[in-house]
Amino acid sequence: MLPRETIATAAIPGGETLTLVSHGRDFIVMLGRDELMGTRMQFSEEQLATLTLAEIAASNPHVLIGGYGLGFTYRATLGVVGPKAQVVVAEIVPDILDWAQGPLAHLTGDTLADPRGEVVLCDVAALIDDANDGTTSKFDAILLDVDNGPDGIVRDANDRLYTRTGLGKAREALRPGGILAVWSAAPDHKFTRRLMDAGFAVDVREVRARPNNKGPRHTIWFARKS
Repeated sequence: MLPRETIATAAIPGGETLTLVSHGRDFIVMLGRDELMGTRMQFSEEQLATLTLAEIAASNPHVLIGGYGLGFTYRATLGVVGPKAQVVVAEIVPDILDWAQGPLAHLTGDTLADPRGEVVLCDVAALIDDANDGTTSKFDAILLDVDNGPDGIVRDANDRLYTRTGLGKAREALRPGGILAVWSAAPDHKFTRRLMDAGFAVDVREVRARPNNKGPRHTIWFARKS
């Protein structure tokens, strides 16, 4: 059995510590003993982007992604949007970008140099607020994968994203017809109800972690602003 090797660690502002480990040819990001993401189970995080953007009318959408992670959602987004799209990623942990350009550079490729995209070192809630106060234009899609589900497992401050108030702010930051999509490792019926209470039309789908209907089942909420 192949051992896991620690490659790097990173402190989460206001939270715990992330650990990047290798396992053979695979890489995994750990939070304590919990696996947050890994290269063997990236399909559902890519689907967070591709399924959402397939439902967006704009060919050059303005997209906000909460959490860079291993870059799966970001790269999938750039793969399907048009040449004049604007994609901004909010990442709270600076070391994540060091990993992307260091031990994970073979995954990253040239995506961080793509003129359509930008990674901003900040809380995703701050960029949602910017869209609401007119600092930036509103979004066609907001893709959230900052925790393992709709609760602040990575940092307590993330809890506000999933409250009735936080969801209302996300809805206000969307253009008419825009979609808030939230990735989760497991279903959460109470969260579905909160999305509805916040005024969204909600579609909940199960997506496998790997292609060809393999791996664990993950949940994605697609919440549309009417």
